[in-house]
Amino acid sequence: MLRCADWNIAGARGEIIHGTTQFPVGDAVGVVLLGHGFLGYKDYGMIPWLAEQFAHAGWIAHRFNFSHSGMLEGKESFVRPDLFEQASWNTQVEDLEILCKHVKEDTLPILLFGHSRGGLASLLAMGRGVLDIDGIISLSSPSSCNPLTEEMAKELLRSGHIERASSRTSQTLRIGRVFLDEQLDEPDAHDLLSLVKSIPTDVLIIHGEDDDTISITCAEQICAKLQHPTLVRIQGGDHIFNTPNPFPIDGTPSPQLQSAWDAMFTFLPTTKVKHQ
Repeated sequence: MLRCADWNIAGARGEIIHGTTQFPVGDAVGVVLLGHGFLGYKDYGMIPWLAEQFAHAGWIAHRFNFSHSGMLEGKESFVRPDLFEQASWNTQVEDLEILCKHVKEDTLPILLFGHSRGGLASLLAMGRGVLDIDGIISLSSPSSCNPLTEEMAKELLRSGHIERASSRTSQTLRIGRVFLDEQLDEPDAHDLLSLVKSIPTDVLIIHGEDDDTISITCAEQICAKLQHPTLVRIQGGDHIFNTPNPFPIDGTPSPQLQSAWDAMFTFLPTTKVKHQ
């Protein structure tokens, strides 16, 4: 296993982003930020393994917990469910903006990786024009900021929250009204399929053909709007690329995770240009 270091910085609204960096041996060729999905965290499933692969490929790999994920430095439970309740697309975009400025390494390219909602947040931030990076890798990402049914939205506005259970921790978490209010207040800033049209960089979209959480149709919809997309379909791949949680950082990947990494590795040379 390569050298790792834990860190934390102030993120959106002053809340703390907890992170872990995996360093390459020798001179780095780039910097990559790895963002998790809904109910996820930096140590979830495939994320540490992928960070290790990036580091072996010469990239400084920063994986992190979004400031309002409810997860702190540990892996066990959502220590701050109050923060989870205040999470929104705006908090995630603000986190990414802060992180990209924090990890900038002069001449090294910066790549943004996101799984599921982490991928959507990456595309949203880049579409809003608040990031200065060199490429995006999005895995299993939705194509809309609003996943709520009409009934769920009405309940959220009526009661101020809706509940979502975590099968991992057996906690019942709340999604707060701010999640929907911000979308209603600023619809243009949350119109993903319109915003991604302005992304000037290369974008790699990877999606499992057997993903029953987020349909691969979402990947097709996103790619249809991007200027420079590459879509990779993973045969037999589910939402997490057939990877258990926890998964050892030196574990043997599923064929689907290996295929996803192979696509990422192929994508890397297209981003190896000096960051301006």
